Amino acid sequence: MREFAATTGYAVEFSGPAPTSVEVPVVGRIPRVARLLAFAHHLDAQILAGVYDDMADAAGKLGLSRGRLTQILNLTLLCPRVQSEILSLPPVTAGRDPITERTLRPIVAEPVWELQTTLWRRLRQEAP
Repeated sequence: MREFAATTGYAVEFSGPAPTSVEVPVVGRIPRVARLLAFAHHLDAQILAGVYDDMADAAGKLGLSRGRLTQILNLTLLCPRVQSEILSLPPVTAGRDPITERTLRPIVAEPVWELQTTLWRRLRQEAP
């Protein structure tokens, strides 16, 4: 039996223009308060649809205390403009979130939407 050996050659050109630098977009994470607000709306819809009997049932099945579930669901009491701005917050690229659910509690406690907006603007100016 005879063995055949084959060779193949390729020409590779390494000269040419230098590669241009590619700007990699900064990727961050969605702020926690935005995720909580979205979760609050989802949970509210599930309660209304009958997936959960009530808030206490939802809290038990989700492993949350009733108090914590109330804090999360209270985010839906924010005026639409504030909710929209929360959902549009830029990604967090380093460190802690500048706005938290806890910092929103005084705004949630305000029943007048115009005053909520004023408090929100003040909070945004103070946030790092």
